[in-house]
Amino acid sequence: MTRGPTLAVVGATGAIGRVVLDLLPLRADVWGDIRLAASSDDAGATMSVLGREVVVEPLSEQFFDGVDVAVFDLPPHMALTWAPVAAARGAVVVDNSADFGLDPDVPLVVTTVNLRAARRRPKGIVAVPGATVLTIIDALAVLHERWELTELVLTTFQAASGVGRQGMARLYDEIDLVAGNRSLGQMPGDIRRLVEAELGPSPFPAPLALNVIPWVGSSADDGWTTEEAKVRDELGKILDEDELRVSVTCVRVPVVTVHSVAVHARFVRPVAVERARRVLMDAPNVVVLDDPDHHEFPTPTDAVGSDPCFVGRIRQPAGSPKALDFFICGDNLRSGAAVTMVELAERIAAGKA
Repeated sequence: MTRGPTLAVVGATGAIGRVVLDLLPLRADVWGDIRLAASSDDAGATMSVLGREVVVEPLSEQFFDGVDVAVFDLPPHMALTWAPVAAARGAVVVDNSADFGLDPDVPLVVTTVNLRAARRRPKGIVAVPGATVLTIIDALAVLHERWELTELVLTTFQAASGVGRQGMARLYDEIDLVAGNRSLGQMPGDIRRLVEAELGPSPFPAPLALNVIPWVGSSADDGWTTEEAKVRDELGKILDEDELRVSVTCVRVPVVTVHSVAVHARFVRPVAVERARRVLMDAPNVVVLDDPDHHEFPTPTDAVGSDPCFVGRIRQPAGSPKALDFFICGDNLRSGAAVTMVELAERIAAGKA
């Protein structure tokens, strides 16, 4: 009996790695063997994979021997070290970090938009865009195909899980701390003083409970953050539109999981709202939820745990026939990462990418 290809999940104990493992039983069983790797702190633990208990191994060069495809979700910059190691050992790497996304020798791939780009991978690495781009790209791609995008103005509302398990834990801790205290949020700095005194250093630059933070990532050029610049540059690369004008403001919000984005899009040609709605309804991985009169529109609590992204509030600015506004939500751990990683791994293993 011929065994299937071997899959390695690198960063298996992280928030996205766990979702990757959760997805595998829901898909065709194409893998002959599945190996898990994580930091030395988690090495030796066991995790359930397709009904089998698998021991988490520490990262090493030898770990990748015999691996056909390795999906990576590691902290920033670690993939720069380990992805070339895996590729040198013969594995094709599907990397979810931001380390390779803009490398001209590494394709940046969304399976529903530009899968063919994955065939050219001189470094043996295929990059997956960030969760924000994956939340909006299927909707944008079908609109771009018909009306040709010229400009995007985006405001993101990004969940705590965007920084992994530590972000989720911090939000829960802050909620526990402030819950029931109805005097909070009425005096300058009262929440900040309480949270910092009781909980200490945070993965966020400000308290997140009862708050929003207009800063995601670190400082980049000209007042942008690294997250905002990444969204801008990834959209241009995936859509193959160097001239696309993109303005982004990224905001962290007190939501555990699911990123949301308010989109203002401008096109070369006039776009009718009803036509755009029908096109979005036919788009892959998009569900239109758009009946505001009956309070039907996307929210994070509707999208969490779901594979598709949800679009609503579709409308047109007055006097702007070439513009469209809408709101979109997607689970940043599933549709914003794990689903694309697993799909790419399957297609690469089958020789389809």
